[in-house]
Amino acid sequence: MFDTTHDARVRSAAFEWLSDQVSRNGDVLPRALLAEGFALKRVRVPLVGPQGIFKPQILEEAPLSITTAPRGPYDDSFGPDDLLRYRYRGTDANHADNRGLRFAMERRLPLVYFHGVVPGKYLATWPVFVVADDPGKLTFSVAVDDAVHLGLPGNAPVLDSDSSETARRAYVTAAVRVRLHQRAFRERVLEAYRRQCAFCRLRHEELLDAAHIIPDTEPGGEPHVSNGLALCSLHHAAFDRYFIGIRPDFTIEVRKDILKERDGPTLVHAIQALHQTRILLPKQAKLRPAQDLLEIRYQRFRQSRVA
Repeated sequence: MFDTTHDARVRSAAFEWLSDQVSRNGDVLPRALLAEGFALKRVRVPLVGPQGIFKPQILEEAPLSITTAPRGPYDDSFGPDDLLRYRYRGTDANHADNRGLRFAMERRLPLVYFHGVVPGKYLATWPVFVVADDPGKLTFSVAVDDAVHLGLPGNAPVLDSDSSETARRAYVTAAVRVRLHQRAFRERVLEAYRRQCAFCRLRHEELLDAAHIIPDTEPGGEPHVSNGLALCSLHHAAFDRYFIGIRPDFTIEVRKDILKERDGPTLVHAIQALHQTRILLPKQAKLRPAQDLLEIRYQRFRQSRVA
């Protein structure tokens, strides 16, 4: 017989542990950490395993997590309803892993979704719920929900009608979809630039951003590494506000009026000293800033105040 209390205790402990890890490390977590997991009553509880649908030994029936590997073999995507389509394990609908997800759907059990953004790093999202099963297409539909709607014993969920629950989950899942793309872009850009600022070589990852050359709200602003730069927070802000420009030959220029200012050592060493230096480039040519995009951005810089 399914032990509801035990299952809820394990899931609650997993969600609490993940919350703590995200508060310490951010929501993109290394696989090694997830594979090690945590201890519950002296039993180790890993959160991921060799397969995408994962149930630790401490659980009896339903998986704890589902994982999408970066550039993996499974065609996981979002449907027009903004819900995640998660592929079956293999083609047998009665495979134990597929039965486990079906059981989670029937019992409305919350899971964790780990989306691989780069090899070895995963965006952690929870709670997610399996909301539909399509054997014909070998897929499950998965929705993300707010943490207050865990639906576990001891967690008092906000009661909603089915229609409002569906609308809420679609909204939350759509927001997560945007976050997935943002985190994937950031991780790929930072990886290409060897996790250092392209201007000053600062290596403290907590202070690094993935800056767009052409904003993602504009045509040509696709989230490709060639439209990105790894920049520290200071230089990201300076680049966005046209204090600094980059020529298509990868040379940095500082705006003329900024070069003439006198405002202490930060301006001198962190901004003015960059003038006529070259940016750090990714080792792979295909990952380097696209020169046509740099040209567009550089012309905007030239048209900015007293450039």
